[in-house]
This record gives sequence, structure tokens and C-alpha cells, in this order.
Amino acid sequence: MKRTADLKTEILVVGTELLTPYFQDTNSFFIIERLNDLGIGVAFKTIVTDNREDLVGCFRTAMKRSRLIIAMGGLGPTEDDRTREAAAEALGRKLVFDETVSRSIRERFRRRGVSMSSSNRKQCYVIGGAEVLTNPNGTAPGLWIASGSRRFILLPGPPHELKPMFEKDVWPRLRAIRSGFTLRRVLKITGMPESLMENRIRAVYAKLPPEVNITTLASPGDLQIRLAVSGVGDPASSEAVLGTIEKLLLKKLGENVYSRTGETMEEAVGALLRSRGRTLACAESCTGGFLSHRLTNIPGSSSYFLEGVVSYGNKSKNRLLGVPLSLIREHGAVSGPVAEAMALGVMRRSGSDYGLSITGIAGPDGGTEAKPVGLVFTGLAWRTGLSVEKNVFFGRREIVKFQSTQKALDMLRRRLMEEEI
Repeated sequence: MKRTADLKTEILVVGTELLTPYFQDTNSFFIIERLNDLGIGVAFKTIVTDNREDLVGCFRTAMKRSRLIIAMGGLGPTEDDRTREAAAEALGRKLVFDETVSRSIRERFRRRGVSMSSSNRKQCYVIGGAEVLTNPNGTAPGLWIASGSRRFILLPGPPHELKPMFEKDVWPRLRAIRSGFTLRRVLKITGMPESLMENRIRAVYAKLPPEVNITTLASPGDLQIRLAVSGVGDPASSEAVLGTIEKLLLKKLGENVYSRTGETMEEAVGALLRSRGRTLACAESCTGGFLSHRLTNIPGSSSYFLEGVVSYGNKSKNRLLGVPLSLIREHGAVSGPVAEAMALGVMRRSGSDYGLSITGIAGPDGGTEAKPVGLVFTGLAWRTGLSVEKNVFFGRREIVKFQSTQKALDMLRRRLMEEEI
């Protein structure tokens, strides 16, 4: 086979259910990432129904334009599992009963104390000339098929079957014919709009060598810059090129970059808290515990996260956090002074080094001209200081809630970075 750059690759994702609003393909994300690790890019990805005619057509189209074709799904025992049959038809090969596969499936059922169903017999047929990829986690064997300069790989759909099979049987075969690599850098940014980020990094684009691919991704409260370079042989020079580009981007974006290795904001903040030996408590109103949820999603967070208080109503703000009712009457629950009092209250209550607070109007109702939907105050208290920020976020309720927690965590992150270790 030719070098990596000539190995045009295509993925076929099989399953009528994946063309409905209720199911999502995730297997291809895993496959693409592992292919990229070998310097193999994917040119096409098709999601196709279980209809045999559609499947045969997709295989024939793939054969005309691609040299590595990976299909996943449709290898089960039911009548609508037709990938094996469609691939055989497209290749012009026959299906052959494989006694070894049959024994393996029968043994799997025997260990469960039941007999193999007659419907599983169809899984014992393999495409003539194919290498069987064993499946210790299910009944559907995979297939590796060589056809001239092309390679076909058929994999089962369930992720707990597909991933181990790919790692054990497909990855070594691909690595034997490909010695390429893909190097990546991911910068995560917050605290600035996408347009401002673009303005700051525009000059870097002109310095990108042709082999470096740069992609920017934007979502509310979170921006990403992804760098990638693929090649063959020794990756050292490509590593140096990526390092130079990364330094240029960091210089342009400064402390707005919260991650250089792909971690989430809560992971980045957790690492800072742990490294500095600091503790945290949270007081939330409109986010309803989402900030605490994000923090406690991180393994080991009990070493720095002490407690979270959801004080949704005014009386609970007073009772649980000591926020004076007179302060709420004067300024309203959604206000800077109340956010400050909440942060101080939860810090004092818990004995933590830091207190974070959020109070706002997540919508879609409850806003006024003076205090619109999306108005959120985030507060941060520490032993010698206090800060609060007024924010106006746009989007659905869940988006406002995410942006509120992202902002609160970023306030803490920036404060921690100012501390001396």
C-alpha cells in the first residue's frame, strides 16, 4: 500500500436508528481519533440505513473513491443486520460458513447455560477470503478483507465490542502498514468573545506552515483552538513546529487560556486548588447546584471542595448563608451586594479559603427591563478580599446556567493564579 497521505479513508456507520433524533453515533469519533494517531485522515463518513440496497450502494461508492473502508454496525443476528451480506455483494464474494466462529458462539452461550439460538447461525457466515476478528465481548465477529490495494474492515456496533476489537486486532494491522503520526495541541479559552479571540490570533495564521491545521471552535463561555500536524517518520521536527505556534498563541491570548492539555475548567480549577492547598465552598441560586455538580465530577475533589449550598429562595439565603433580608429588600436577590454576601456567608459557614456565589435570572421568565433574563452576578470571597462581577448571558436556560458556572470558576482560577505557590 502507498504512503499515509494516499490512503484515502472512509467510514460507514450502519443503523437506521442513527438517522433519527433519538440515537447518536459515537463510535466514529473513537475510530477517527485512533486513525489520526497513525497519521490517517478520514475523507468521508456516511451514516446509512439497514436497507440492503442502500448498504450495497454505499460500499460500491466507497470502493470507487477510498482505499481503506471501515464499516461499523449491522453484524448482529437479526433480520435487519445486513452489513456482512451487503459487503459481500459489493465485493462480488460469497458468504462461507465458518465452523470456528460457530464453535465460539456456541461456547459463549454454553457458559451462560443456554443453547445458541438459530438466529445466531447467520453470524457464522464470513465473507470469502476474509480474516476473522474474534469478539470476546459479543457474538458478532469482525472481518478484515484485502481486495487488491483496498482494505475493508467490518466491526460490530456496540462500543464495548467495537473498541476492544479495534485495539486488539485492527490497530496492529494498520500500524504494520502505516508508521505515520498526528500531533495535536488544544488550547481552551474563556473570558472573551470569539471575535476578539480571532482578532488577536489573526497574525498567527500567516506564520502557519502548510502542514499545520488550525481549527477554532466556539460555544457559549468556552472557545477552543485546535492545532494538528500529520506526517511519517520522526515527529520531532513537527513537535517543535507545534510548540512554536502554541507559544505565539499563548502570547496573544494570555490568561484567557485556561487549558493547554484539553482539561475542563473544573479540572483546571481543581488542580490549582490542590496544588496551592486551598479549599472551596459554593453558594448557588439560579444554577441550582450545577456549579457544585461540575466540581464534584472530578475524582479527588473532596480534598478541596468542602460544601455547596443551594439557596434558591430569599429565606434560605438568610437562614443558610446569613444574607440580611434587609439587603435583599434594598437591592433585590439578583444583585452585586447579595452575591457578595452569599460568597462571604458560605466561606464563613464552611471555613473554606474561598467562597463562590451565583445569583441571577436564568429565564425564560422572570426578567424585567431593569433586570433582564440572563443577568447574573458572580461573587468570590477569600480571606483578605471580595469581588463581584455583573454578567449578561444570552441563550436558553441551560446555556445561561453553564455560562454562569464557567464565569464563577474562571474568577476563582484567575485569583488562584495570582497566588504564590
